[in-house]
Amino acid sequence: MAEQQHFYLLLGNLMSPDNNARQQSEEAYDGIPGPTKITFLLQAIRDASAAEEVKQMAAVLLRRLLSSSFEEVYPGLTQDMQTAIKTELLTSIQSETAPNIRKKVCDIAAELCRNLIDDDGNNQWPELLKFLFDSVNSTNVGLREAALHIFWNFPGIFGNQQQHYMEVIKRMLVQCMQDEENPQIRTLAARAASSFVLSNESNPALLKHFSDLLPGILQAVNESCYQGDDSVLKSLVEIADTAPKYLRPNLEATLQLSLKLCADNNLTNMQRQLALEVIVTLSETAAAMLRKHTAIVAQSVPQMLAMMVDLEEDEEWAMADELEDDDFDSNAVAGESALDRIACGLGGKIMLPMIKQHIMQMLQNPDWKYRHAGLMALSAIGEGCHQQMEAILNEIVSFVLLFCQDPHPRVRYAACNAIGQMATDFAPTFQKKFHDKVISALLQTMEDQTNPRVQAHAAAALINFTEDCPKSLLIPYLDSLVQHLHVIMVAKLQELIQKGTKLVLEQVVTSIASVADTAEEKFVPYYDLFMPSLKHIVENGVQKELRLLRGKTIECISLIGLAVGKEKFMPDASAVMQLLLKTQTDFNDLEDDDPQTSYMISAWARMCKILGKEFQQYLPVVMGPLMKTASIKPEVALLDTQDMENMSEDDGWEFVNLGDQQSFGIKTAGLEEKATACQMLVCYAKELKEGFVEYTEQVVKLMVPLLKFYFHDGVRVAAAESMPLLLECARVRGPEYLTQMWHFMCDALIKSIGTEPDSDVLSEIMHSFAKCIELMGDGCLNNEHFEELGGILKGKLEEHFKNQELRHAKRQDEDYDEQVEETLQDEDENDVYILTKVSDILHSVFSSYKEKVLPWFEQLLQLIVNLICPSRPWADRQWGLCIFDDVVEHCSPSSFKYAEYFLRPMLQSLCDTSPEVRQAAAYGVGVMAQYGGESYRPFCTEAIPLLVGVIQAADSKAKENVNATENCISAVGKVMRYRPECANVNEILPHWLSWLPLNEDKEEAVHTFDFLCDLIESNNPIVLGPDNSNLPKIFVIIADGVSGESVKNEDACSKRLANVIRQVQVSGGLWTQCVSTLNETQQKAIQDLLNTA
Repeated sequence: MAEQQHFYLLLGNLMSPDNNARQQSEEAYDGIPGPTKITFLLQAIRDASAAEEVKQMAAVLLRRLLSSSFEEVYPGLTQDMQTAIKTELLTSIQSETAPNIRKKVCDIAAELCRNLIDDDGNNQWPELLKFLFDSVNSTNVGLREAALHIFWNFPGIFGNQQQHYMEVIKRMLVQCMQDEENPQIRTLAARAASSFVLSNESNPALLKHFSDLLPGILQAVNESCYQGDDSVLKSLVEIADTAPKYLRPNLEATLQLSLKLCADNNLTNMQRQLALEVIVTLSETAAAMLRKHTAIVAQSVPQMLAMMVDLEEDEEWAMADELEDDDFDSNAVAGESALDRIACGLGGKIMLPMIKQHIMQMLQNPDWKYRHAGLMALSAIGEGCHQQMEAILNEIVSFVLLFCQDPHPRVRYAACNAIGQMATDFAPTFQKKFHDKVISALLQTMEDQTNPRVQAHAAAALINFTEDCPKSLLIPYLDSLVQHLHVIMVAKLQELIQKGTKLVLEQVVTSIASVADTAEEKFVPYYDLFMPSLKHIVENGVQKELRLLRGKTIECISLIGLAVGKEKFMPDASAVMQLLLKTQTDFNDLEDDDPQTSYMISAWARMCKILGKEFQQYLPVVMGPLMKTASIKPEVALLDTQDMENMSEDDGWEFVNLGDQQSFGIKTAGLEEKATACQMLVCYAKELKEGFVEYTEQVVKLMVPLLKFYFHDGVRVAAAESMPLLLECARVRGPEYLTQMWHFMCDALIKSIGTEPDSDVLSEIMHSFAKCIELMGDGCLNNEHFEELGGILKGKLEEHFKNQELRHAKRQDEDYDEQVEETLQDEDENDVYILTKVSDILHSVFSSYKEKVLPWFEQLLQLIVNLICPSRPWADRQWGLCIFDDVVEHCSPSSFKYAEYFLRPMLQSLCDTSPEVRQAAAYGVGVMAQYGGESYRPFCTEAIPLLVGVIQAADSKAKENVNATENCISAVGKVMRYRPECANVNEILPHWLSWLPLNEDKEEAVHTFDFLCDLIESNNPIVLGPDNSNLPKIFVIIADGVSGESVKNEDACSKRLANVIRQVQVSGGLWTQCVSTLNETQQKAIQDLLNTA
């Protein structure tokens, strides 16, 4: 008994507000063995004399113990003990009188039962099922509540007997939802029904069977909201999110109810926002279904706009120097976010006409709140209504600019907001069309000295404008922009010194950086105007409240340095480096959330780009903090739904619902900084190459595990990008070190290709893997690697075909419309992009391993053959042919054993309607001639007339056809060069000469010039013509090749071409004749070639 009393004390202390006492009790509690904990906790729950909060605490701890440590604790208990626990829990539910404790005991029972369903779906606690059936039919309301609570908490309780009990479950829910006397039973039954629907979301037959429960759920939503309980409404939002198709039979009623609740001012803001959330969520999860109910959507628009008008008057607003975060629960923020999401979900075709009429009225309202809301609404819908707004951008922009002069500062602020948002959403069209109006309006608004908040926002809009502004458009305004920014900067520096205000200065410093970043070398004349003041801020702005200003100034200095270039920046470089280093040494004292950290890290990387190899000396100082930031480990927690209610998203936690009453929480602070730091490590490896070798080992150890860092895509992308770069850095240490490093990353790279969930990140990982194989070459993969890689690539190709079938099915769906088609085409492009990366990996394997890799390739052969079937989309055929091109190029003569699969399709593809397919086929003929060997001779012969046909087609030089045509020209050249017996060379050569030079495909151009040199050097009579009469024509070809950059100094053939020209130079008359046919550009090109080659 004494022990139990001691345990009660311990439970009391676990709730103590005193941190030390609580920490000691937590340690003591953790030290108690599992079985003892269960005994003590159960006794505490059943002890009638214990205080209610002690019993509650015991119940919560027991549920957590079963949820987090079931496997460690429960199976080790004796059979008797296990039976006793089950019996105790059921007895406790029946005898407990305090509803709160009873509910918590039901949670324990549900948690235990969840863990007692075995792998075959047998429920090993049949007594609990019997208890459920008895309780649901009991006259005792408390027991009916208990049964529903357990079923709500664990709807999978019937395990593999669910189908058997289906009618019983349905009857039980219907009966409880119709309980006239007890509203709380109706509410609980509706929540339990929702929970059951959600846990069976992937079973369409069951959803259909249970669809007649929905009217009852909706009724309960309505009732409970007016009782101040929004739990059923939250369940409805979850259904809209996870099982939207369940709502289809009663969609009209669901939408009507949501609209009614949203419009009811008697409900709390939270409830009205949740009701709106039902409609907005459906626009994201079931857009096509919702587009059939446009009338209701149209009625929801005024509701969102009305929320956006819900603003407070605030006298201090215009002068505020610290921007507090938006109040996320406010109606204004909720309304704006809903409008943004529904526009993206349903598309501008439907939404813009609905929204536009309201906005136009709001902008003419004498009350500033309406004008403010109208402008904020315009900002919000730009992304979703992109295409439709672009068509009427003129009218929108002229209208918005008027409000930069509005009498109310918050309306002027909203006008700046709309301009900044449109500058991003509609770049660069916006910049090209409206540069003169917008720049002058923003500069004028920035002079609003009495309203710093408006000034700062005008500066922020200017940043958005210049970031995406083409350089040529900005240059004419540079003088005026710079003068304005300088005047404001000087004035605000004075204010900072006198009053300590800094908000506008923070934005202006970034505006200057953005202008410099776009203007590049054109910023040189203004460099000395700004640099002294900027350095002054960094040197003197050391107070804590100036951290953000200082960070932004460091960013500005490094961006100006990058813009003006090494020569102009060099005199200041070492002073700036010293300033940065000083911040860096005080860096160890910087707090983790100091905004300077991420600015510093990016500034270092820019300094590295400016200084190049000279930056190496600073690495010892820079790398410490950079590695520290890149190594940030986020706080994560696996919580059940009950615990989640005590944690809020405001503390920087974000939650993902994993279903089954579980949620995953992550604290997002530091994630962006971590991603930036990883990106900077990539930058150093890329810029410094062997200069970075000292750090390769610690960086690779950091990066490899980050391939699995699923909390942030940018971190995984940086990890993938770093791999081939680190190998390049490590090369100088010799082959042994290089191989060790490759072994360290290889397994993880292959595995992450198999497991990466995001297609953009996946393509980066595949691209990097292919680069690594090209770097490491033959022998870099062992048998296990090959086996795993083969399985993964096979999986990717099979998935490619499966996705095509799924899209085909969606095109047959009843909700299919043109917006769905757009989404399907995006998915299609994503899939094709992954296919290109499969092709990259195979290319790197073939080029490294040559013929010996063919037996491994055979497991993929049939899938690649499927890609080139005539019925496949053109992109499939293009990439399928590219893969066979690689087989011929790198694995011949053995490649011929697969000729039956690809030769016919390849020859037929030479005349395909798609230029991409023609290009892949023509390249194939070229490599057959060059590398294929004897067996391919008849095919080269057969291909020539087909190739000539493509080249001579009327539109062969059109923009979309030119690359394919140039590959055909190159292929004809390769056949004449490597397989002259397959072509009538004398007949074709004059034509071939007339097709030169190639201007688009630089790689193929080199082949054609090489062959041309062979022909000229061997004095080929057809090429030179009688009495060298073709030489002027050849000069034109060479000159055009040089000016079109098809001939580069580093190519061996540029020396050969220069020699041809020098030989002609010696014979005066011929030289004059050749040069006289050239225009000025061509003459300069010939001169350049002679000077450099």
